[in-house]
Amino acid sequence: MSISSHSEIKSLAKRSELHLARRIWHVCCGVVCVIIHYSLDVAIIYWAYFGLVVALLGFYLDFKRLKNKELNEALSRLFGPIMRRSEKISFSGLPFYALGASLSIFLYDEKIAILGILYLIFADPMASIAGVFLGKDRLLPNKTLQGTVAAFATCLIVSLIYSWVIGLKSPNLIIFIFFSAIVGAISELLSAFNIDDNLTIPVISGAGMTVLNLWLKVI
Repeated sequence: MSISSHSEIKSLAKRSELHLARRIWHVCCGVVCVIIHYSLDVAIIYWAYFGLVVALLGFYLDFKRLKNKELNEALSRLFGPIMRRSEKISFSGLPFYALGASLSIFLYDEKIAILGILYLIFADPMASIAGVFLGKDRLLPNKTLQGTVAAFATCLIVSLIYSWVIGLKSPNLIIFIFFSAIVGAISELLSAFNIDDNLTIPVISGAGMTVLNLWLKVI
């Protein structure tokens, strides 16, 4: 590896760093898509296909850049502010982000899918931020108690707001929201087992909420 390549890798942020630009990018991408979905009243299945196309293109581009040193270095410079250091030599988070959202839409009820995607949009970065600034008690590799609590609190708040916005009404709503937030926090925690959290959060939380809904009949 050349000196310039080594310095470029070192200039990229590590997972353990705040990496604020990446957090903002993560939130903005999801929020914009959700706003467009509701503003244009686009059938959600089209978003599933769109996400799948983005994921496939993203994986293809990652595969090409990892095989081409010049392309990899050029894209690393271009996307440096939102890239992690590990992504210089591995797949990036974007295709997993798109794939996770797409799969949740294909697999679950629309409201559950969107709630799982909202967990991904907000709980993932909040857990990371809390882990960086407050993380003291380690639960799993790269996961702290403080980050998991932040994920739970974020999922809880997101669930409350989303339920109010779409007008969910059920005597079991609070129970559903509470346990959904637990499932959301667990899904974020599971990414410690070398599974991208952009996949685990929407897919695992969606599965958990689907089971909860079969029992509680909220959605």
